Amino acid sequence: MLNWHAQDVLSATKGHTLHPQDSVAHGVSIDSRTVKQGDLFIAIKGPSCDGHDYVRAAMEAGAIAALVERQPPQVPADAPLVFVEDTMEALQDLGCAGRDRSTAALVAVTGSVGKTSTKEQLRLMLGAVGETYANEGSLNNHWGVPLTLARLPQDARYGVIEIGMNHAGELGPLSRLVRPHVALITNIEAVHLEHFESTAAIADAKAEIFEGMDKTGIAILNRDNSHFTQLAAKAKESSLKKILSFGRDPKSDARLVAIKHDDNGLLIDAVIMGRPLTYRMAKMGPHLAFNALGALLTCAALEADVPLCAQALEAYLPPQGRGTIAAVTLPTGGTITLIDETFNASPVATHAALTTLGKTPKASDKARRIAVLGDMRELGETGPALHADLADTILRSEIDLVFCCGELMKNLTNALPPALRGGHRPDSATLAELIASEVQDGDVVMVKGSHSLHMETILSALSDGSAQARKAS
Repeated sequence: MLNWHAQDVLSATKGHTLHPQDSVAHGVSIDSRTVKQGDLFIAIKGPSCDGHDYVRAAMEAGAIAALVERQPPQVPADAPLVFVEDTMEALQDLGCAGRDRSTAALVAVTGSVGKTSTKEQLRLMLGAVGETYANEGSLNNHWGVPLTLARLPQDARYGVIEIGMNHAGELGPLSRLVRPHVALITNIEAVHLEHFESTAAIADAKAEIFEGMDKTGIAILNRDNSHFTQLAAKAKESSLKKILSFGRDPKSDARLVAIKHDDNGLLIDAVIMGRPLTYRMAKMGPHLAFNALGALLTCAALEADVPLCAQALEAYLPPQGRGTIAAVTLPTGGTITLIDETFNASPVATHAALTTLGKTPKASDKARRIAVLGDMRELGETGPALHADLADTILRSEIDLVFCCGELMKNLTNALPPALRGGHRPDSATLAELIASEVQDGDVVMVKGSHSLHMETILSALSDGSAQARKAS
């Protein structure tokens, strides 16, 4: 249930309207393409487009009113408009008001990798206990977080807010807006090193999540991570009195005992706050099962029914592009197992994906495990070495063939033994043609690379035969 009465919107945003109406909005949108009947549309000015140009489209799609800075083009003068000085500030004000009126227990999730998957696990698990709302997709930045808070239903028992950042100083203001009761940091890894001097500096930036918490807040930290002590110290500096940890370390409050693979997926043995727990997850990478450990500890910190949450976790599937596994029939005949990791790439996530590939069963002894990798971006001067370092994991995982694209991936190609070099191409489009002509029945193929490489082109080539068709012509 989400109700934004006209007077509440005016009060929250310090706006005014020329034509007062006693209306109620049941949703909030900043994208005219996704507006639903009864939404309040906020005309945000972005780097490439201005929401004011889409107010008319939003209203034709069912928006009940619009927040604007000026009269939008082709919109009647008597339209239900709320005028504010700055629509971005108005969005933040509305998010703040949404947070103020909420009685939900709020969890903030951040980390170098695994934020979205952990957020989705928490949405599923806490949803088995009570009404739960979380960010849609990856709406985790300076406009996505206030938008999520503005959409937070009044009857929600739990709210799960993913918060991301690329630079120091970005996460603190968002945390102060969310004011979370529990903060979960999945890990600290070599991501966005282009903007930071070290992973220790990344840890300091992630620790800004504690800035919006009071002393009753709870920090959930990865004890296996090398920056655990640093993060725990930052939590204490913020006066948090309760710090819980998860990992394989025996001192962890949520301890991973074992992950077993069988025909039905993963069977995980753990100890959560001193109580043994066995739960099952679908076929996916062990790193996602590890993320679930932190999510389960978060549920315990919220005093939710942990066994019920673990049971709900059985239905979890990774979001598209984050480790989904599917059988794909090749246009030329035969079937391959395709692991979709195309959403994005960082060193730690790529190492994890390669490890998962190495543990994925092959259909026969003749079948191969094939890694298709695109550049990992935003790594600064460490980029070449971090790409070459992937070779060790590839060898340990007994991967049979590696195809690469992008300038940085040349470093990996050169580091691999010649027998493992499937080929290198400058971009995903030309690599797609090579891959599609090389895969065989029974192969297991994992595709991963930074979003800007458009690695989904390769998935399409394998699925619909477009690359084979181009090659044949």
